Amino acid sequence: MKKITLFAFAVAALSLASCKKDRTCTCTNTSTTTTTAGNTTSTDKDVTVMTKVSKGTARANCLSTKSTDTDTFGGVTYTTVNESTCELN
Repeated sequence: MKKITLFAFAVAALSLASCKKDRTCTCTNTSTTTTTAGNTTSTDKDVTVMTKVSKGTARANCLSTKSTDTDTFGGVTYTTVNESTCELN
């Protein structure tokens, strides 16, 4: 009986353990500045490798974001939209 109970606890512990491995977060960053003179857009990519993390932890650290900033210089208004779209691989 003790062996069966010990075996059941071992199986339960293994099934609840998270799989920790290297995971990659790839983000595409786009910055668009709008003025009365027109638009300017730039794009780049960032790749982050997270070592020995669970999928939940990696997902929490691989976030897409979007922000908007507005500034005025010399009577010209500049509106910049920064967007980062991230995917967990």
